[in-house]
Amino acid sequence: MKNSVSDQSFTFIESDDEDVEKASNQEEEDGNFSDSSSHSSLGNRQQSKPNSYTTSWPQSYRQSIDLYSSVPSPNIGFLGNSSLSRFGSSFLSSSLTQRHAAEVTKPLLPTAVDGQHHHHQRHSSHSLLPPVQSRKSSILRKADSEHKPSAFSHEFHGSRNSSFGQAVINGVNVLCGVGILSAPYAVKEGGWFSLAILFIFAILSFYTGLLLRYCLDSSPGLETYPDIGQAAFGRIGRIVISIILYMELYACCVEYIILESDNLSSIFPNAHLTLLGFELDSHLLFALAATLAVLPTCWLRDLSLLSYISVGGVIASVLVVLCLFWVGLVDQVGFVSKGSQLNLSTLPVALGLYGYCYSGHAVFPNIYTSMANRSQYPAFLLTSFIICTLMCAGAAVIGYLMFGESTESQFTLNMPSNLVASKVAIWTTVVNPFTKYALTMSPVAMCLEELIPSRHLKSQIYPILIRTALVISTLLVGLTIPFFGLVMALIGSLLTMLVTLILPCACFLSILWEKVTYLQVSACVLIIAVGAVSSAFGTYSALSKIIESLTV
Repeated sequence: MKNSVSDQSFTFIESDDEDVEKASNQEEEDGNFSDSSSHSSLGNRQQSKPNSYTTSWPQSYRQSIDLYSSVPSPNIGFLGNSSLSRFGSSFLSSSLTQRHAAEVTKPLLPTAVDGQHHHHQRHSSHSLLPPVQSRKSSILRKADSEHKPSAFSHEFHGSRNSSFGQAVINGVNVLCGVGILSAPYAVKEGGWFSLAILFIFAILSFYTGLLLRYCLDSSPGLETYPDIGQAAFGRIGRIVISIILYMELYACCVEYIILESDNLSSIFPNAHLTLLGFELDSHLLFALAATLAVLPTCWLRDLSLLSYISVGGVIASVLVVLCLFWVGLVDQVGFVSKGSQLNLSTLPVALGLYGYCYSGHAVFPNIYTSMANRSQYPAFLLTSFIICTLMCAGAAVIGYLMFGESTESQFTLNMPSNLVASKVAIWTTVVNPFTKYALTMSPVAMCLEELIPSRHLKSQIYPILIRTALVISTLLVGLTIPFFGLVMALIGSLLTMLVTLILPCACFLSILWEKVTYLQVSACVLIIAVGAVSSAFGTYSALSKIIESLTV
């Protein structure tokens, strides 16, 4: 990748607003907005699209993913225009009617207010753009600021100046989710040698995370994964990638329901209830109870308070792994299993489980564009992947050594219930999804709300119905396919391989084809091949086992 830019480009970016305006006026007089001949093919394609990024569905992706993943900036306090002051009006409100008047949640091309930050941020990024593109970007930003739209009331103003530490916490929070619970189960399915797959996926995923950065820097106005898809494959690419990302988030909510049902029923195995003549066993009862508990949180328009709590997901993941180590080392449950070396028959299931551990690429573009010093992005990415890989590998090794072939899809189900560390791990696992469910479902709900006809915008019932239907549907899917590990393997194989391995390489090659080297092309083709093969075998194996389990 040719990452260097000329000194002229940096000089222009650092110039003050008056110089920028003069340059833009001069170019308007000359009528010369075209790129140089050396960049005509790529430049013209990218230059024709920035305005469409702000009007194409989904418009709410940036805000919803910021809400889902971002650690609030220290300068966002609890006074003034804070979360608490907005909480009283945080339920679905009439502000939804403002959406079509604005036609867009927030411009992806920065407004005049954000422009000062954006000039500084672009200086620290490894831009691939020639100077003329930078000048045109400033002109588009200026024009966009004259038509500043109003924002959703549920918009979360994530920090556009996040520090390196905040970025790492965001990255670890996204990567180290519920997938870490199934790490020992992945080793059981694949054998000890399958751990190599975990490290291979870590390396490949780290590289594709860097490719997303190059795609974002290829053109002004690109901020999210759907933007990259549109830049690479047009509006169809944006829609397809958005649907895949939303499917992944929806499936994660299904996993939350299954997780709650499994863990709560393990704590209270004899719980049951007779309701309207139907006998509800512990699994069904707690799945229903968990759904009813999270439903009101999904009606909230302002989820910024939950975003503060959800940051505890990092602490929760670390705590659960430490409890697993404590049970094995301090409580001396013991390491009695040598385990199998390689299980070829179930290895494809392990592929999906390992792949699920690196499903953070949907959020990485948002984290990158929010960083104050974007040159730290590779270091952030490396740090996040090292932490996640070490935690997953540690949990996988300790858990499989302790429980062997009896390892469950969640290692919390194997931990002795009479031990304090086990209780801490289980209850931490139970509580954590309650803070994350609404944040995970919010992007899906918001994208569907964009499709509400304008004549129904004044009605508050439609957003409530959409969110209620989504929550109930996750319950029905979770009860229909109550197999936590197999569903995770299916998600990891079918969706995560696309989001993490295949699509970043495909978009990179499409957007920057004229600038890539033969080595980069070879690397991308290899990664696409690995992702496609892993996806095909993993999806087939997971579906086969799900069907087999349902027919038993």
